[in-house]
Amino acid sequence: MRPAATITMATRMGMSIDSGPLIRLLCFASPAFPTGGFAYSHGLEWAVECGDVKDEASLSAWLDDVMRYGSGRSDAILLRHAHRAHQDPDALRNIASLASAACISSERQAETLGQGAAFAASAAAWEAIDAAPYPVAFGALAARAQIDEESACLGFLSAWAGNLISAALRLSVLGQAAGLRVLKSLELTVADVARETCIAGLDDIGGSCFLADIASMRHETQYSRLFRS
Repeated sequence: MRPAATITMATRMGMSIDSGPLIRLLCFASPAFPTGGFAYSHGLEWAVECGDVKDEASLSAWLDDVMRYGSGRSDAILLRHAHRAHQDPDALRNIASLASAACISSERQAETLGQGAAFAASAAAWEAIDAAPYPVAFGALAARAQIDEESACLGFLSAWAGNLISAALRLSVLGQAAGLRVLKSLELTVADVARETCIAGLDDIGGSCFLADIASMRHETQYSRLFRS
């Protein structure tokens, strides 16, 4: 394992800080990082089709619920444990197996495995990591890149929200200005989920977002689709 580069930056107080981890986090969580996230809607496409998500308010409520009580929360727990186990290959494999098995539908599983594999392939420019479900790969790479666990979790959840808002834009649920308002409305949700998952164990993975789970299953047979999930 090669050490991450140290990038120092002078401050007004005459001190220097290592800005490398922040730069790397912004890169890994950027929508420009090639994970293929643009191809997935996480069941949102079906929710739009059946009218459960139809405007700014319903999208905000949908994403808030999924992040607090569904896959967003579970992914945050998986990321944290992968971050802690980044030097233990056996533990990482067990976390990856759990992440794959916990997916509620075949499309959700394909989504996390596909994005995780793409993330690992792209991450090779920084560090070679094994392909794994997306939050597991993200957490492991973040730790190896000297990004602290809390920042990695916040960055991942923010990117998760941004990707689904982007999907809603392409589904013509709302415009860009409304999309930014939804993104702003989720700031507190991101912070809450990050804080609440800090002490969560792997046994705490699970959720109660039944409509979102059903949407993911129904999307598998949806007639007209833009997205792969």
